[in-house]
Amino acid sequence: MAELTLEALGWNEWFASRSGRCRGEDGVARVAAVGRDQLLLIGKPGFFRAKLSGTYLHEAEAALQRPCVGDWVCVEKAASDQFGIVHALLDRRTSLRRKAPGDAVDYQMIAANVDFVVVVQSCHYDFNLKRLERYLVMVKDGGATPLILLTKVDLVSPEVLAAQLQEIRSAGITDPVMTVSNVTKEGVEQLMGVLAPGKAYCFVGSSGVGKSTIINALMGRDVLATKAVSGSGEGRHTTVRRELLLLDTGAMVIDNPGMREFGVSVAEGGIKAGYADIQALASQCRFADCTHTREPGCAVRDAVAGGRIGADHYENFVKLGKESEFSHLSRGERRKRDKAFGRFIKSAKKDLDSD
Repeated sequence: MAELTLEALGWNEWFASRSGRCRGEDGVARVAAVGRDQLLLIGKPGFFRAKLSGTYLHEAEAALQRPCVGDWVCVEKAASDQFGIVHALLDRRTSLRRKAPGDAVDYQMIAANVDFVVVVQSCHYDFNLKRLERYLVMVKDGGATPLILLTKVDLVSPEVLAAQLQEIRSAGITDPVMTVSNVTKEGVEQLMGVLAPGKAYCFVGSSGVGKSTIINALMGRDVLATKAVSGSGEGRHTTVRRELLLLDTGAMVIDNPGMREFGVSVAEGGIKAGYADIQALASQCRFADCTHTREPGCAVRDAVAGGRIGADHYENFVKLGKESEFSHLSRGERRKRDKAFGRFIKSAKKDLDSD
């Protein structure tokens, strides 16, 4: 591989100003993939493998502090070395993360420093407005720009596709929407046209919606494993790790294992950006701290009652707000709330027994 420039990989003055611990640009690389005990990096020499230094492993105890796909790292590697040694992680300009599975307060990093997140849904079986809104909240909370991609348009009628597009716009979603057929390749050329050189695009969505097939089409060759589509039109997911790939056009794409559930962490900024129509009405509520759930004079609930805002759209907004608020609580606060609820249950049981 010919020598790459860091600028072609997304390097800019923002990262340069935060690279003081690196030994010049030759000591900088971008994370292309993360394995169990090593990283695949890409820098001026091309792709090479690296491991985290012992000091780094000792200091970066939290998973959030470990490199993920898209990160920039400081690395040392001589030409004769089999592995480079990573000793620092640069600040993240954008991030895509979700709440870790279970009751833990921790986050799970999906990708870092991506410019755009392509939220993929299948028109045929996977279209789900609530899930789409959830994805958009997390994308905007991390600072990236969302792009909605509807796949498998060849499996639905034009009327169904038009209805889905109208449903998206009726929910107040103004982000760009593109459509593509994984079979006829309709829309692939248009998608390729919006992927700019030096920018990173992270593809996310449920298993089987065709993310890997689309990326293979963009690459012009089969670099990601896919399996046959079932009789229902649902693909069988095979991606097992996140990986940054370079297109011939100079754009970068990141494939992801399927994620049907996308747990919300503390995402107040993303909720405000993702529900701009509701936020605009909130300024008309009687109370400045209105939660839009039970207060009198709530302009948001009035709009729902009058049909100006969809009930599902509103309910998802309330649900995401509660999830974000709960994620904000410390472990101690959660334990205190759980104990109080436990005492309430015991008291209620005693009252029933006494009757």
